[in-house]
Amino acid sequence: MKRVITYGTYDLLHYGHIAMLKRARALGDFLVVALSSDEFNAGKGKRAYFSYEERKAMLEAIRYVDLVVPELTWGQKVDDVDKYGIDVFVMGDDWRGEFDCQLEGLCEIVYLPRTPEVSTAQIKNDMRLR
Repeated sequence: MKRVITYGTYDLLHYGHIAMLKRARALGDFLVVALSSDEFNAGKGKRAYFSYEERKAMLEAIRYVDLVVPELTWGQKVDDVDKYGIDVFVMGDDWRGEFDCQLEGLCEIVYLPRTPEVSTAQIKNDMRLR
Protein backbone atom coordinates (compact mmCIF):
# COMPACT_ATOMS: atom_id res chain seq x y z
CA MET A 1 0.00 0.00 0.00
CA LYS A 2 1.39 3.38 -1.03
CA ARG A 3 0.79 6.00 1.68
CA VAL A 4 0.65 9.75 1.02
CA ILE A 5 0.68 12.71 3.45
CA THR A 6 -0.08 16.38 3.06
CA TYR A 7 -0.33 19.29 5.49
CA GLY A 8 -2.50 22.36 5.80
CA THR A 9 -4.98 24.49 7.68
CA TYR A 10 -7.90 23.81 5.31
CA ASP A 11 -9.89 26.77 6.58
CA LEU A 12 -12.85 27.92 4.46
CA LEU A 13 -12.71 24.66 2.53
CA HIS A 14 -13.07 25.31 -1.22
CA TYR A 15 -12.77 23.52 -4.57
CA GLY A 16 -9.02 24.23 -4.74
CA HIS A 17 -8.58 22.22 -1.54
CA ILE A 18 -10.70 19.39 -2.94
CA ALA A 19 -8.68 19.35 -6.18
CA MET A 20 -5.42 19.21 -4.18
CA LEU A 21 -6.67 16.35 -2.00
CA LYS A 22 -7.92 14.42 -5.03
CA ARG A 23 -4.55 14.78 -6.80
CA ALA A 24 -2.66 13.85 -3.62
CA ARG A 25 -4.80 10.72 -3.13
CA ALA A 26 -4.23 9.72 -6.76
CA LEU A 27 -0.51 9.39 -5.93
CA GLY A 28 -1.18 6.46 -3.59
CA ASP A 29 -3.67 4.20 -1.86
CA PHE A 30 -4.06 5.97 1.49
CA LEU A 31 -4.07 9.73 2.20
CA VAL A 32 -3.13 11.18 5.58
CA VAL A 33 -3.90 14.87 6.11
CA ALA A 34 -1.96 16.56 8.89
CA LEU A 35 -4.27 19.41 9.89
CA SER A 36 -2.80 22.48 11.57
CA SER A 37 -4.09 22.73 15.14
CA ASP A 38 -5.52 25.99 16.43
CA GLU A 39 -2.51 26.38 18.72
CA PHE A 40 -0.03 25.79 15.88
CA ASN A 41 -1.86 28.33 13.72
CA ALA A 42 -1.75 30.87 16.57
CA GLY A 43 2.02 30.40 16.78
CA LYS A 44 2.22 31.22 13.06
CA GLY A 45 0.12 34.35 13.60
CA LYS A 46 -2.88 32.77 11.85
CA ARG A 47 -6.42 32.26 13.03
CA ALA A 48 -8.80 29.91 11.28
CA TYR A 49 -12.48 30.75 10.97
CA PHE A 50 -13.44 27.17 11.88
CA SER A 51 -12.01 25.33 14.89
CA TYR A 52 -9.66 22.37 14.51
CA GLU A 53 -12.50 19.93 15.30
CA GLU A 54 -14.80 21.53 12.71
CA ARG A 55 -12.07 21.52 10.03
CA LYS A 56 -11.22 17.91 10.92
CA ALA A 57 -14.87 16.84 10.53
CA MET A 58 -15.07 18.50 7.10
CA LEU A 59 -11.87 16.77 5.92
CA GLU A 60 -13.04 13.39 7.24
CA ALA A 61 -16.18 13.75 5.10
CA ILE A 62 -14.12 13.97 1.90
CA ARG A 63 -13.80 10.62 0.15
CA TYR A 64 -10.15 11.18 -0.82
CA VAL A 65 -9.05 11.54 2.83
CA ASP A 66 -8.39 8.36 4.82
CA LEU A 67 -6.97 9.79 8.06
CA VAL A 68 -6.74 13.25 9.65
CA VAL A 69 -4.06 13.85 12.29
CA PRO A 70 -3.03 17.04 14.09
CA GLU A 71 -0.11 19.15 12.92
CA LEU A 72 1.36 20.59 16.11
CA THR A 73 4.86 21.74 15.05
CA TRP A 74 6.91 22.54 11.96
CA GLY A 75 9.35 19.78 12.86
CA GLN A 76 6.97 16.82 13.12
CA LYS A 77 7.13 15.91 9.41
CA VAL A 78 10.06 13.49 9.77
CA ASP A 79 8.32 11.74 12.67
CA ASP A 80 5.04 11.59 10.72
CA VAL A 81 6.73 9.96 7.73
CA ASP A 82 8.01 7.23 10.05
CA LYS A 83 4.91 6.93 12.25
CA TYR A 84 2.43 6.61 9.36
CA GLY A 85 4.71 4.68 6.96
CA ILE A 86 4.61 7.47 4.38
CA ASP A 87 5.89 6.91 0.85
CA VAL A 88 4.93 10.27 -0.71
CA PHE A 89 4.95 13.76 0.85
CA VAL A 90 2.75 16.24 -1.03
CA MET A 91 2.46 20.02 -0.76
CA GLY A 92 1.34 22.88 -2.97
CA ASP A 93 4.04 24.23 -5.24
CA ASP A 94 4.18 27.51 -3.29
CA TRP A 95 6.18 25.43 -0.76
CA ARG A 96 8.60 24.10 -3.40
CA GLY A 97 11.97 23.19 -1.88
CA GLU A 98 10.92 24.10 1.66
CA PHE A 99 11.03 20.54 3.02
CA ASP A 100 13.50 18.86 0.65
CA CYS A 101 16.48 18.84 3.03
CA GLN A 102 14.34 17.63 5.93
CA LEU A 103 12.69 14.75 4.03
CA GLU A 104 15.18 13.82 1.32
CA GLY A 105 15.83 10.09 1.31
CA LEU A 106 12.86 9.36 3.59
CA CYS A 107 10.09 9.51 1.00
CA GLU A 108 9.21 10.87 -2.41
CA ILE A 109 8.51 14.62 -2.35
CA VAL A 110 5.88 16.02 -4.72
CA TYR A 111 4.85 19.67 -5.12
CA LEU A 112 1.50 20.03 -6.88
CA PRO A 113 0.41 23.19 -8.69
CA ARG A 114 -2.20 25.16 -6.82
CA THR A 115 -5.59 26.01 -8.29
CA PRO A 116 -4.72 29.52 -9.52
CA GLU A 117 -8.12 31.17 -9.41
CA VAL A 118 -8.98 30.40 -5.77
CA SER A 119 -7.35 30.64 -2.36
CA THR A 120 -8.51 31.04 1.23
CA ALA A 121 -6.66 34.36 1.45
CA GLN A 122 -8.48 35.61 -1.65
CA ILE A 123 -11.86 34.50 -0.29
CA LYS A 124 -11.21 36.30 3.01
CA ASN A 125 -10.08 39.43 1.14
CA ASP A 126 -13.15 39.37 -1.13
CA MET A 127 -15.42 39.00 1.91
CA ARG A 128 -13.79 42.03 3.59
CA LEU A 129 -14.42 44.14 0.46
CA ARG A 130 -18.13 43.28 0.46
